[in-house]
Amino acid sequence: MNAPLDHGAVWAVVVNWNGGDWNLRCLAAAQAAGVKSANIVVVDNGSTDGSAERIAAEFPAAALLRMGENLGFGEAANRGATHALAAGAEALLLLNNDLELGRAALDLLIAELNAHPRTGACGPRLLLPGEPVRIWAAGGRLDHAQNISTLLGFGRPDGPPWNERQTVDYVVGAALCVRSQAWRQMDGLRADYFAYMEDVELGLRLRKAGWECVSVGAASAVHHPSSSTGGGYSPRRKYMQAVNSVRFLREYGDTRAWLRFWWFDVASLAPALAAGLVSGQAKGVMAKAAGLWHGMNGGRVEAERLEPGRGPFW
Repeated sequence: MNAPLDHGAVWAVVVNWNGGDWNLRCLAAAQAAGVKSANIVVVDNGSTDGSAERIAAEFPAAALLRMGENLGFGEAANRGATHALAAGAEALLLLNNDLELGRAALDLLIAELNAHPRTGACGPRLLLPGEPVRIWAAGGRLDHAQNISTLLGFGRPDGPPWNERQTVDYVVGAALCVRSQAWRQMDGLRADYFAYMEDVELGLRLRKAGWECVSVGAASAVHHPSSSTGGGYSPRRKYMQAVNSVRFLREYGDTRAWLRFWWFDVASLAPALAAGLVSGQAKGVMAKAAGLWHGMNGGRVEAERLEPGRGPFW
């Protein structure tokens, strides 16, 4: 029987791409939750905003891996995980750099892994900033509705059932704690997704391999969605999500999934654009349409397309 996990066995992996001061808040919160300073790996994807230098100055004990270019979230997280595993990590805690972990979260995630040997991945309930407190996600469900999957609890007031333990289809990648054995078995994240949908895909593979994905509702974190790509409905985010939704369907979709995709994501574009013209979100809708077209033609998310001025909508 393996010895129980403790704080020293968990390594945090944070990916940065021009994340500014969000990184500092993320790392400070992780330390306050009990992540050891020497157990933090920051993977910098060629940032040009000085954020890597600020991390090095304020968190000198953390490992800072400079990639020199934007490799995407999946590949960067894999490289950070490789560093942590080589140093003896028994569990990996992937954190978005725009997320602030609650003080009790690490203890509760460790307790989940110790109590349930078949839990391969777990995560806290993620809260939106501000008052009243609302849920951003308490895990996710693969339902092949709009955007292929659903963030459980999104926009709902915090409270039961979101603060209870529940098995889910996938743990949202913003705060994803993975047992090292499960991570190695899965060979990490799929780097070819670049960013978005890689957490959904990982959850599917974990469950197929017999692992459970669990939302540890007693644990919490505050998420400031998609800060590095411009916010929750930003054109970059909608574009990447659309490309990778098609990529996911090409690999795992059946006839029913494709029919639901055409109804929920393609047929809905026209009314969504009309609404977007009123709400000011038209660029996000058009970026989604471009992403769907790119994905249907076999395209992938590429770093060059994400640079400011390189896409027609950002």
